[in-house]
Amino acid sequence: MAAAKKEAMFVWEGKDKQGKVMKGELAGMSDALVKAKLRRQGINPLKVKKKPKPLFGGGGKTRITPKDITIFSRQLATMMSAGVPLVQAFEIVGRGHENLGMQELILGVKADVEAGNSLTDALKKRPLQFNELYTNLVEAGEHAGILEAILHKLATYMEKTEALKSKIKAALFYPASVMVVAAIVVTILMIFVIPQFSELFSNFGADLPALTQLLIDMSDFFVAWWWAIFAVAGGTIFGLLELHKRSRTFAHAMERIALKLPVLGVVLEKAAIARFARTLETMFAAGTPLVEAMTSVAGACGNIVYHDACMKIRDDISTGTQLQQAMRDTELFPNMVVQMVAIGEESGSIDTMLGKVADWYEQEVDDAVEALTSLLEPAIMAFLGVVIGGIVIGMYLPIFKMGQVV
Repeated sequence: MAAAKKEAMFVWEGKDKQGKVMKGELAGMSDALVKAKLRRQGINPLKVKKKPKPLFGGGGKTRITPKDITIFSRQLATMMSAGVPLVQAFEIVGRGHENLGMQELILGVKADVEAGNSLTDALKKRPLQFNELYTNLVEAGEHAGILEAILHKLATYMEKTEALKSKIKAALFYPASVMVVAAIVVTILMIFVIPQFSELFSNFGADLPALTQLLIDMSDFFVAWWWAIFAVAGGTIFGLLELHKRSRTFAHAMERIALKLPVLGVVLEKAAIARFARTLETMFAAGTPLVEAMTSVAGACGNIVYHDACMKIRDDISTGTQLQQAMRDTELFPNMVVQMVAIGEESGSIDTMLGKVADWYEQEVDDAVEALTSLLEPAIMAFLGVVIGGIVIGMYLPIFKMGQVV
């Protein structure tokens, strides 16, 4: 089966109905199709040629990140609030974007919309950038005639979600970077420094202290088998990641263990609940049926344990169980969260209550991340002191022993 032809950017020049010369860029499958699009817009095309790719990327990045999609959603929502037509808003946002990949994406969506497709259909063609939650909300907004409000909700939701992810990454980056540096330092000591001391001590003609002998033996083993050690370590990490990706049972077990870890487990649990509440609030406020919303909520939780819990909640709701009871049955949600949802169900304001839960737990994540950081810093320093200090002391023990003998 032949692969689908990819759209390209074309530079065009033409005249409008008043004879005014106009220039621009347009995405299309071929120059003929671009000319057809221009004629439908009332422009007589004079020149159409494929836009040359800039050398060395033209100074702009091409990788599209969730942050790029978040900013695009806010810009589009703001322009629609200002009364700018949808196609024109795409044109303005796309042309003004510094990211070449994002520019191509936006103008490609614009071209699809101009061709008569709905915005939902145009976004669904690009699932890597616009996930199911995003397209479902846009579809609900288009059907209800409240696309502008939905885009604002989407932008707010994505901003809060990305802020939450950034806080967790920042909390884990410091200890991870320190451990990497520590591993590099220990490797250098084992391969280059300790062998020098070993040659010096070989002329002592006396038994070495147990700690010194242990370090020399470890260094000899490391020098002889460093390639095997790195291969085993790398293979183990790669194997665990692949197993986590391919085995749902293994992933479930590992993420359940992660939730029970001291301090870090609390952060992961609160983050999952915050995402659950924020996503469900956004979907519910957009008018998405609860059963359909739970599928998107499951994918947004960021933890397979909560993902499976959301799918169970969805199944229970579809058989007539109340949301609060279905959440209680999973035994994963704190009583306060369940009670807030129960109040929302009774008062008909579930989205409002879920928003309050999300705000509360996002603040809880902030506090938990600060506590984690303040706890990890002294723990890491103590660990490095024991490891590096132990190696230094072990190497100098024979010298101290000689000084005592003399």
